[in-house]
Amino acid sequence: MTARPKWWRDAQNWAPWRMLVEFARRTTVDLVIVSMPLSAEKRVLAMLTQLWVLPVDIRLSAHMSTLKFTSKAYSYVGDLAVLDMADRPISDWNLVFKWVFDKVVAITALILLSPIMIAAAIAIKLESPGPVFFRQNRHGFNNELIKIFKFRSMRTDMTDESASKLVTKDDPRVTRVGKFIRRTSIDELPQLFNVLKGELSIVGPRPHALQAKAANQLYYEAVEGYFARHRVKPGMTGWAQINGWRGETDTIDKIMQRVNHDLYYIEHWSILLDMYIVVMTPLSLVSKNENAY
Repeated sequence: MTARPKWWRDAQNWAPWRMLVEFARRTTVDLVIVSMPLSAEKRVLAMLTQLWVLPVDIRLSAHMSTLKFTSKAYSYVGDLAVLDMADRPISDWNLVFKWVFDKVVAITALILLSPIMIAAAIAIKLESPGPVFFRQNRHGFNNELIKIFKFRSMRTDMTDESASKLVTKDDPRVTRVGKFIRRTSIDELPQLFNVLKGELSIVGPRPHALQAKAANQLYYEAVEGYFARHRVKPGMTGWAQINGWRGETDTIDKIMQRVNHDLYYIEHWSILLDMYIVVMTPLSLVSKNENAY
């Protein structure tokens, strides 16, 4: 990654940007209108870089621009002509379609996979003392904190709630049962309850542990625009996972590949894409599991 010029770094650290992003995360903001001349190219670019990580529509007011475009180039908020800079990835009826898809798939999966989940719970309890389930804080939609459910795969006295140390091959913290359920992603099945609660989607960017690192850097420090992946609900499976980017992320390149795949999914989302990812997930668990420990 190349170093940014000083004007860029100063703009990113400018307090009003940070305050606006924080305000938009804490309130139900749907639309942000920026009144700034197009001639202020650097400030417009810096503004977009800060705001595009939010799940909101972003419009640039055209009333300060001396450039005149055709009427088709503008949209309108009331009588105000604006230029469309960014849109929410999923909105209106698409939100309803995705909600129905999530609930139907989650209920169906719980019914079909309940024997596997029961067997996994019994195996975990028989091998080592401690709870069957493990709960961990993750970032959800719009950076909200959620607690996801997993089957416990580590020894109770070695559980790493913050995931400050990634699980590696032959990790001594992982039990024998844990090794199997992690490799097959059975440990993720309790997240179907998170889907029913509305905290996760079936398909979306995987929610990462808050302290997860790549090359000793927190994910959001290692990848510019990392939080843009939280413009939609996180998912149990995703575009990155079926393309082989699951499991250990010990290098910057691996986490960048995962984030790039997540952003591709967000920009190209459709119900058909979700269906395709669901169908391909079991196949990818068999063919692309070399990094899952």
